[in-house]
Amino acid sequence: MALVEAVGVRKSFGHTEVLRGIDLTVDRGEVVCLLGPSGAGKSTFLRCVNHLETIDAGRIWVDGVPVGFRSSGGKLFELREREVAAQRRDVGMVFQRFNLFPHRTALENVMEGPVQVLGRGRAEVRAESLALLERVGLAEKSGSYPAQLSGGQQQRVAIARALAMKPKLMLFDEPTSALDPELVGEVLDVMTSLARDGMTMIVVTHEIGFARSVADRVVFLVDGAVVESGTPSDVLDNPQQPRTQQFLAKVL
Repeated sequence: MALVEAVGVRKSFGHTEVLRGIDLTVDRGEVVCLLGPSGAGKSTFLRCVNHLETIDAGRIWVDGVPVGFRSSGGKLFELREREVAAQRRDVGMVFQRFNLFPHRTALENVMEGPVQVLGRGRAEVRAESLALLERVGLAEKSGSYPAQLSGGQQQRVAIARALAMKPKLMLFDEPTSALDPELVGEVLDVMTSLARDGMTMIVVTHEIGFARSVADRVVFLVDGAVVESGTPSDVLDNPQQPRTQQFLAKVL
């Protein structure tokens, strides 16, 4: 069974249809990169996977469980916020902006979820959180506040914070787009390490080099629809669709 399965996913904002029937599966341990021009619906789809946006049609399952809804009597009912929050515990999400608590240290930011949401003991969580900060190369910054960290360091803390919840799936929404160019590599290195360790990941990115070297599959979206999908070599080196060819000619 695929870890993520999306069938016929549609989403509109007002009269603007942003997603037009997305079909996508992501197997366990697979890294899928979503590419495409701005406004293609990549970030919206990612937010739908975590039910930060409610889909208008279709279905999304994560680990066999319908996201955001339950079925009863042949009808779908949207889950209550508390139930949605419980589902989200299994899905880590890293945004363009780091969204760290400014009044908490790096260590306290990483500890927050397991302690406050899962109710775990502070001593055990502290040890695990220090190990996660070491994993992302920030062991020496555990006592630093976000304002004392570079953008790349803050984003690595955000990744450690997501990992602290021991997710089945990690979603990355253009995690390097807000970073200065010289800081991009340190975040991509952490993501590459996660991929090597078998983490299932869906990554919205414009980093073609990362997609080429790390992704198992590249999915190209335009105007809310999947135009092309395949291995990095298929899509990036030998694109079949004119729209994919035009996009890559501009960004490569």
